[in-house]
Amino acid sequence: MRIVVIHGPNLNLLGVREPDIYGKLTLEEVNQRILDLAQELGIEVEIVQDNSEGALIDAIQRAGAEADGIVINPGGYTHTSVALADALKGVSLPAIEVHLSNIQAREQWRQKSMTATACLGVISGLGADSYLLALRGLVSHLEGRGT
Repeated sequence: MRIVVIHGPNLNLLGVREPDIYGKLTLEEVNQRILDLAQELGIEVEIVQDNSEGALIDAIQRAGAEADGIVINPGGYTHTSVALADALKGVSLPAIEVHLSNIQAREQWRQKSMTATACLGVISGLGADSYLLALRGLVSHLEGRGT
């Protein structure tokens, strides 16, 4: 089983950017936790981070040809990107959207996700654990044990 984890814009600044909202872990530390869980689950994980919407679309499209599912944190594109939502719909892979912070408890404009309409589910507000829960949930779904 192969899952692609996609980190969107500004996630390369984790640990530095607003740690009171996004946590103190760096992206490298989050990625290591993801890789450790992948090993425990016996799956392969590819991790991608980019600040460019086009590069994220390319990563989604590559995943469509090479992977079984996607875990995605679209970052700020969550609220604005019809193109990312279309890419997720276009590849027809199960995807779970994740957010480190609880977007429903933040500014009103952050509470609407355009990309969630193309996802199996959304996990937010649990810091780095949001990624781990999404990975577990996606594996369960792909194995036919979940939704």
